[in-house]
Amino acid sequence: MTEPVTIVECPRDAWQGLAHIIPTEEKIRYLSRIISLGFRHVDAVSFVSPKHVPQMADSEAVMQQLSNVRLPSGEAPEIIGIVVNAQGLGRALATAGVTTIGYPYSVSAYFRRANANMSRDESRTLVEKLQRETKAAERKLVVYISMAFGNPYDEPWGPEIVEDALIWLKDVGVRTVSLADTVGTATPEDVAHLYRAVRNCVAGVEIGVHLHSRPERAAEKVLAAYEAGCRRFDGALTGLGGCPFAGDQLVGNIPTETVLATLAARGVSTGIDTKSLAVACAMTGEFREKYAHEPEPAKPN
Repeated sequence: MTEPVTIVECPRDAWQGLAHIIPTEEKIRYLSRIISLGFRHVDAVSFVSPKHVPQMADSEAVMQQLSNVRLPSGEAPEIIGIVVNAQGLGRALATAGVTTIGYPYSVSAYFRRANANMSRDESRTLVEKLQRETKAAERKLVVYISMAFGNPYDEPWGPEIVEDALIWLKDVGVRTVSLADTVGTATPEDVAHLYRAVRNCVAGVEIGVHLHSRPERAAEKVLAAYEAGCRRFDGALTGLGGCPFAGDQLVGNIPTETVLATLAARGVSTGIDTKSLAVACAMTGEFREKYAHEPEPAKPN
């Protein structure tokens, strides 16, 4: 019997960089539908500055309607809300339905400063605050180690740096961590090597992966992580979204359908059936057509 696998669907990551703002009502309709189709873990909203991420400015309004949506089993889904500072934490904890707080902890000094304007000490102080306050509020915490697989900034990097971050996170009480290939540069061999190098250094901590990839390498990366021992995978239906720092417009989120097909080939049940996946992919395709495509230039008369 295979070990259970957690699939985290990430529409927030898929949407946040889109040029066209998605109406609040459409976000609510979409998120409600994928939850009703059986997606149990959803990275749905973020509590960041609307100035920097205008697509997520309506997160409270979205959650006001989403907080009562249930899975087919009648259970409440896990809803992840991303924060990058104490103000975002306050907003997230005040929002009903957000069960898990997510925080990107970067092992790249350059990316940390560019993304959150923090030193390592400031970022660690924030993680400690996140751990204390989420525990007090009976919420969960997931920390994403950004740039876990290396970066293009010519900074020191190696598995020992990721291991150091993991050990520190465990020491302050964090029990769920996702290793992020933020710029999508890792090969399948890189994924397997890093995961194997760090998987046993923090017993009791769930270590997942949040990978970005060109489409043709996505399945290889998922398989590499699974065979190295990973049992938690982030994905985004149709592969929409990704990091703008990747420098390659074909590098996006790992498509959830690729994750599920790759795991199914290994005999792994994920709880998402073929019919539900097809409906969810069709819905996401409509979103892609409406909001991810740049308008055609006007033709001269």
